[in-house]
Amino acid sequence: MATMKDVAKLAGVSVATVSATISGRDYVSPELQERVSAAITKLSYRPNVVASNLKKGRTSLIGLIVPDITNPFYSDLTAEFQRCARADKLTAILGISDQDPSREIELIEYVAGQHAEALVVGSCGYKGESIGALRNAAAHLNLVFIDSIPEGIQADRIESDNFLAGRLATDHILSFGHRRIAVVTGPSGARSSDERLRGYHTSMRDAGIAPSSALQLDGGFRIEQAYEATLSLLDLSSRPTAIFVCNNLMLIGVMRALADRGLRVPEDISIVNVDDFPWASAFRPAMTTVRQQTTEIARAAYQSAKSRMEGRPGEPIHSVFKPELVERASCARPAAKTRKP
Repeated sequence: MATMKDVAKLAGVSVATVSATISGRDYVSPELQERVSAAITKLSYRPNVVASNLKKGRTSLIGLIVPDITNPFYSDLTAEFQRCARADKLTAILGISDQDPSREIELIEYVAGQHAEALVVGSCGYKGESIGALRNAAAHLNLVFIDSIPEGIQADRIESDNFLAGRLATDHILSFGHRRIAVVTGPSGARSSDERLRGYHTSMRDAGIAPSSALQLDGGFRIEQAYEATLSLLDLSSRPTAIFVCNNLMLIGVMRALADRGLRVPEDISIVNVDDFPWASAFRPAMTTVRQQTTEIARAAYQSAKSRMEGRPGEPIHSVFKPELVERASCARPAAKTRKP
């Protein structure tokens, strides 16, 4: 691989002249610029941007770690985040923890080791498993969190109003006259799921209904786990007439379980889930969802990280984006018969 010295030698100039030609910081005569450019082309030279930026105390690297790229929320967020970085000529480093705290720790250490200037984290370390790695990283780069933030770390946080999401979904189901409303949650400790569950509890109690633990099952933000949770709900002697699903990935497992038991939506059971997605309207019936402001969350997280990279001082900020209900056709009045024979 050619070096700057090789380019200087072929062009018959100093290394300083090659550097000035590439960076554009200092004047270089047109003749010398042409000789340097010809040498760069002939040698297929590629400047080591990271090494150069390190000398200036900048790397223009910004990290993003998400727990599950197969979740449309995170795939859309990641795409928008990368578009923002590209527009600003920053290099985004993407890490996927796959809901594994040990993998998240490895990724945090990797991004920090690449001398990234900022890191946006959608953490899966719900029980504080990655807090040590995050504290170490915080000493070297700017941290921004999506949804949850570990106790004891001061950093910007961007999130949806997940409590409101839980209320919007549950209130909509209640408006059809349902009382036996089940909820398929994410893992306990995941802030987004905990807040959606809290919203469900609040709406149920406001309607004079005591939430039943038998109707609250952990789907782990996973398709298969949500499938098994739904089968368990359907095996109850008096099955639920509606299910609130706490994210769109689990919806796949829920719908598969209903199909396997020969149940129709909404004739036999009503469904509302959090996170809108392109195929929600392609379902039959089209799914009623609670839509998060995914693009806005991605932009806010990116801008927060970028502004910290640029030296913005001040206390950590906390930005909350309100979701909205998108009513389609997956809810109806309760079926007359829900008890198992």
